[in-house]
Amino acid sequence: MTSPHLKAVIFDVGGVVCRSPLIAIAAYEREHGIPHNYINCAITTRGSHGAWQRFERGEMSLFPFYEQFGRELSDTQVNNPAYAQYCKRKRIACPDLPASLHIDGRELFGRMMRESGVFDELVVEAIRRIRAAGRWRVIALTNNFSKSDADIIGDAPPPKEQFPHFTVQSELAFLGWQDGATPPRLRALFDDFCDSSTLGMRKPEPGIYRLACERNGIKPSEAVFLDDLGMNLKAAQALGMETIQVAIGGSLEALKKLEAKLGIDLTSSGLEPTEWTPSKL
Repeated sequence: MTSPHLKAVIFDVGGVVCRSPLIAIAAYEREHGIPHNYINCAITTRGSHGAWQRFERGEMSLFPFYEQFGRELSDTQVNNPAYAQYCKRKRIACPDLPASLHIDGRELFGRMMRESGVFDELVVEAIRRIRAAGRWRVIALTNNFSKSDADIIGDAPPPKEQFPHFTVQSELAFLGWQDGATPPRLRALFDDFCDSSTLGMRKPEPGIYRLACERNGIKPSEAVFLDDLGMNLKAAQALGMETIQVAIGGSLEALKKLEAKLGIDLTSSGLEPTEWTPSKL
């Protein structure tokens, strides 16, 4: 059934428009013998004050973030009980938990960013079709790190003894950010790009959803929001948005739900077969 009241389609970026950084986290866990989803639990258990959350709000520069991120992820005294609670909530057996960990925050974050620097061309094509129809605002709402190169490094460059050959350019290349954390090609897909690191708020904080709507002259009830994370979708639903969850590898299914709401074709063959695979930003 179509939703004729909709005036905007709001897309998350990582995990929807681009590949999910969760893929890189899962690979890191497998390689280091860390229980599945342990790192995600370690990130979320810090609440709003963790390194990840602060970096997404633009409150930390890059190298202090690396250091604190790795330290928090390696803190088994905090993370083991959090993971045990996660297993209890999911009603799954809790595996043996690590007595100690040393997670390199820079290595992990670099892998996450390189993984998420790949477009899902199915979603990109759908966005093009929505914009071509001219009936809806197309908005990005992302927890992201799109400050300028100088702001990312800030006034805390890395110690020379640890990174003797450091340059801003080499670090951005390590992250896959040669064209910046938010490349022009990505921004150009949208009518508006709402970024947590520039707005000082992040999902699932209600304020960032409200601000995205205010900036685009709509009410939350006039938007449909696509995200890969349930907690972000729940916050949007609480404000009155329609929502669609995008599972890893499930973009086609999600787009079919979206085209049913919008009443336009988003998924029929419009790409050559070789173009249906993800491409670099």
